[in-house]
Amino acid sequence: METTRGAERQRTAAERRRRELLEAADRVVLRDGPQASMNAIAAEAGITKPILYRHFGDKGGLYRALAKRHTDALLSALRAALDAPSERRERVEATLDTYLAAIEARPQVYRFLMHPSDDAAPSPEQGFDVGRHSAPLLRRLGEELGKVIVERVDLGPESEQMARIWGHGIVGMMHAAGDWWLGDRPCSREQLVRSLADLLWGRLAEAGDLPGGQGF
Repeated sequence: METTRGAERQRTAAERRRRELLEAADRVVLRDGPQASMNAIAAEAGITKPILYRHFGDKGGLYRALAKRHTDALLSALRAALDAPSERRERVEATLDTYLAAIEARPQVYRFLMHPSDDAAPSPEQGFDVGRHSAPLLRRLGEELGKVIVERVDLGPESEQMARIWGHGIVGMMHAAGDWWLGDRPCSREQLVRSLADLLWGRLAEAGDLPGGQGF
């Protein structure tokens, strides 16, 4: 029994330490964006780089942990927007706005997750393949949004497949449009939300809600 309690205490301490290291990494990413280095993160956490490697392996491992942390938070916010007690068009706009507001609020985090360092000659730890890591993040968002759609909208006999297609399509649209908007700022966030909602508002406006559900 004592051995079990000791193992549980060690596991809890390790999880707490991992959270602390991720919070330190977040602070560095907020400051440095894609140029955030393992050296800087270790210094922020008050440890040596080998200890950081012990927890995450390499920058790719740290990236995946940060990506999961921020994707979980974003998915929670998106679900809250989708489940708000309002008309479908308003919920669509709220969902789009939630995503855009998130990348606008923390642009350095977004750039760290989605873009490699702009250094002309990045070091090995800065030059890891961001695309190889960001693609699963976008796929996860697409799959999760597809699940939300199939739970809320009746799309007919091929509802599940259509919902997955829409989920990935909407995430791709939000990502591409948001990336362009965050870099160029050609219009207000409100205008972008309205325009993207207009684009989605064809068949979605005509689809029926599933019996007993809140609708989408």
